[in-house]
Amino acid sequence: MKVLLIDDDKAVNFFNQHVVIKHNSFEHIKTVQSGQEGLTFLSKVELGEATKPDLIFLDINMPAMNGWEFLDEYEKMCPDFRKDIKVIILSSSSNPEHVNKTIQNYKVIDFINKPLSFDILDNVLKVYNNVLSTSTQNNPLV
Repeated sequence: MKVLLIDDDKAVNFFNQHVVIKHNSFEHIKTVQSGQEGLTFLSKVELGEATKPDLIFLDINMPAMNGWEFLDEYEKMCPDFRKDIKVIILSSSSNPEHVNKTIQNYKVIDFINKPLSFDILDNVLKVYNNVLSTSTQNNPLV
């Protein structure tokens, strides 16, 4: 599984990347430090210039373009391109409004509090596989 980590904090990205690598369930990890940088990377993926992620871990509170603004722009990308990519909010926010907004946002499959851990990644894989199997059952062509 390939992962894109989007977080403005270099230390958080470094730590989360280390945890993902050590977990041994992920083959490719790309980190970027802004929503705009994430969109730029995904545009390169669309052009075949970079590896497409299966999963995006997205921070909410970032300068210039926050996680919600990233999702609004991400939604404008080709639906066929987006359909296989799952998004998980990874945030230090405990704001119930953020959790509720996540639940109401069909593009996001989960809300997780930072930092990542092996247990969290185990759960992420279960959630990801459940979402994938549900979408496959609803649309056998997925």
